[in-house]
Amino acid sequence: MNPALSSVKIKSAPAGAGVIDKAAPNDVTAAVCIDAATRACRRIAPLWPLQHFVAVNPFLGWSDRSFTAACQWATRSGFGEMLMPTRFYAQQYRSGRIRMADIEQALALAGSSVSLQQCLDALHDARPEAANQAPACWPTMADHLDAETGSAWAGLITDEISKWCAAYFDEGQSAWRMPWRNQPLYSAWRRAAAFDRTPELAGIADFRRCIATLPESPAAAISQILAGLGVADDRLEDFCQRQLLTVAGWSAWLRYKTWPAEPAQAATALLELLAIRLAYDYALYIRVAQPLELQTWRLRWQASAVSSDAVAEDSLQIRHALQWAYELAGQRSLLARLASPPPAAKLVPAERKVLQAVFCIDVRSEVYRRALEAVSADIETLGFAGFFGFPIEYIGLGHHHGQPQCPVLLQPKFRIRESVAEADVGDLRKILEKRWLNKRLNRLWKGFKHSAVSCFSYVEISGLTFAGKLLSDSLGLTRTVAKPGSAGLDRAVVQRIGPVITRQRGRLIANGPVVETGIALGERIELARKALQGMSLSDGFARLVLLCGHGSSTVNNPYAAGLDCGACGGHSGEANARVAAAVLNDREVRAGLAAQGIAIPRETWFVAGLHDTTTDQVRLFDLDQVPHYFAADLAQLQDWLELASQLSRRERASALGLANADAKALGQAMLKRSRDWAQIRPEWGLAGNAAFIAAPRQRTAHARFDGRVFLHNYDYRQEGDGAILNLIMTAPMVVASWINLQYYASAVDNRRFGSGNKVLHNVVGTIGILEGNGGDLRVGLPWQSLHDGQALRHEPLRLSVIIEAPAAMIEQVLDSQAEVRQLVENRWLHLLRIEPDDGRCFRYGGHNAWQPVSLDPEEF
Repeated sequence: MNPALSSVKIKSAPAGAGVIDKAAPNDVTAAVCIDAATRACRRIAPLWPLQHFVAVNPFLGWSDRSFTAACQWATRSGFGEMLMPTRFYAQQYRSGRIRMADIEQALALAGSSVSLQQCLDALHDARPEAANQAPACWPTMADHLDAETGSAWAGLITDEISKWCAAYFDEGQSAWRMPWRNQPLYSAWRRAAAFDRTPELAGIADFRRCIATLPESPAAAISQILAGLGVADDRLEDFCQRQLLTVAGWSAWLRYKTWPAEPAQAATALLELLAIRLAYDYALYIRVAQPLELQTWRLRWQASAVSSDAVAEDSLQIRHALQWAYELAGQRSLLARLASPPPAAKLVPAERKVLQAVFCIDVRSEVYRRALEAVSADIETLGFAGFFGFPIEYIGLGHHHGQPQCPVLLQPKFRIRESVAEADVGDLRKILEKRWLNKRLNRLWKGFKHSAVSCFSYVEISGLTFAGKLLSDSLGLTRTVAKPGSAGLDRAVVQRIGPVITRQRGRLIANGPVVETGIALGERIELARKALQGMSLSDGFARLVLLCGHGSSTVNNPYAAGLDCGACGGHSGEANARVAAAVLNDREVRAGLAAQGIAIPRETWFVAGLHDTTTDQVRLFDLDQVPHYFAADLAQLQDWLELASQLSRRERASALGLANADAKALGQAMLKRSRDWAQIRPEWGLAGNAAFIAAPRQRTAHARFDGRVFLHNYDYRQEGDGAILNLIMTAPMVVASWINLQYYASAVDNRRFGSGNKVLHNVVGTIGILEGNGGDLRVGLPWQSLHDGQALRHEPLRLSVIIEAPAAMIEQVLDSQAEVRQLVENRWLHLLRIEPDDGRCFRYGGHNAWQPVSLDPEEF
């Protein structure tokens, strides 16, 4: 409980309209109310804004409970479905994907209370057109009145709160700003409510006077309302959670606003929104609900705490077991690919290669890595988190602050600014002044186009002058807008922009504050050492080492950041790759590394690159800084990349409906997709992700995973204390789980955990989207990112994690990292390991127990 709120007293409402005059069955204290409300707020997962959209585990607040318990709570409370309908598993069973042996094993692993025969009966009885009927959820007052009287209070309340939050949190989309933005959310809403007649017109008599009687403190208001509604003490947390779920999107946004604050601080922010939502139910309770309706409402809450529907409970248990069986079937396919050639074969480190290419562990990189390795036996690829171990804030040219270029679980530790190569102070000033002038003119022009006075006349007079641009944009020949990083700059200048890694102090903009940017030498050496060790690349360096980040090209797409690099905070990995390459090419850094036992040969050079996952083009950076004696190597690299790009496009073509195109036409078609402002599926992103493997590349090099596996290089022999494995399991593995569970949830229940139909999206305040013109802020992924119109492109599977390391090392991480242990022990993911010495596979069974898993190809 937040100590600042523990002393709150429930204030009696003044005499007159709005006083609670309906008998409440209990007398709850303020401390109990706020404690329950605070616990409910801590269950909310954050929602990142569109500009930095990253995958988030929507069940983040429930990781301390088992997956089974979360499924039960979600079904009862209206949180959302966490399992597919029985008809889905029946289809998988009829197709042969799920076998009877899978169901038997699933029942044993899940500790299910249902029998094999019950599962088989459910599969045989499931009709293709039938769907599971979820039990009635715990109702808010608005839900209950809607069910009893046919009203639409729940929708109205959600719309009203969403409309208010959109105006309050707007980040520049609206031309006219709300006058109360300088006040706390609840206080601002309470003042606006004094003028808002919408609820009264809808049928809540004296709504404004009713709200005026509430305390000015949100904590006191929550306490007063909860005490008045008469919800039992042991149901208060569920009741508050249910209230927040009616505006789940805005609740998630407020959780992000306080991320990564302490739980008490995050709860304090959410309490303001909870107070607003409760206030509407409070008004319905006083002014609309009849005594009999109140009685039945309270009985539903009391009954749901002590009773459950046995049939519904068995149905849930059956679906849970079938989900396990479905995932075991997926693991069988995955392990079959690892089993040939036999995993017991001696893993011999490869000879020194001509090229080593380090890619992000993103599943899309797996396709390109295989393609690049297929081009030449002289190429070795490695997998590492796409920020390359450099947690930076990257400040673009002409800006005074930047964006985090690191996983959202981390905080940037260094500021890196951009500058223009070979530009003196005067040249740089002229470049910046030109950019600022162009941006100001563009801002004025945009304001003129969207103003209430000029918008119609502007279209009437000058619309035809844009016909050429409109046509070329529509055909995908040009981009609809310039890329933000190059807006207002000449092409020649753009080619000279790059990061400055050395420590400097100065102003980033005219009249701005003096700030410190860059990285000190000692810190550069330490970052370089950790990055190389994390890549398992401390010796055997190739002549060229490519550090290849990734990003996506798309236009008119609110979810564009979701297609970029999650390890870079929802941005392109270009900045991190260039910074990492610059640091590793630094002579002083190399000297410092050599003193620590990592000797990078003089004839090794690090090259930064960017893989465009929409077009499969790879762009190389800072080639003017490469010594001349690498000219032939660079030419060879570019030839190899072009061949790999063609192979990767060919593999991806069928999923994009381009299977019959030749190499040239395929390249042009994918480029067109990246520029098409009507394209709802520029690429498939991380759809299909199913597993995370941390092992030497020799273990997986022979296998084709079809872009479904996060591949992280890891060789336990290169460390003695387990620090690298600890980092892998607490950062990349957790991030992969976040991604997996977001895709899982969006596929299982897109209405609750996804964002619906992409065609209907409307951007709100530049921070999120509504589906249509009202409703709650949507979370998760649009349906078009998961489904191709015929079938799901993403299979809803919990992540299977496979680590090649001794059991003791993995258990050491689980014992020291409580949050990681929760993910594993509570079955939010599956953990398997490969014994390095003999290649045997084991499944984690809980409490540091391991069960053998067969890798015999004949059993697959």
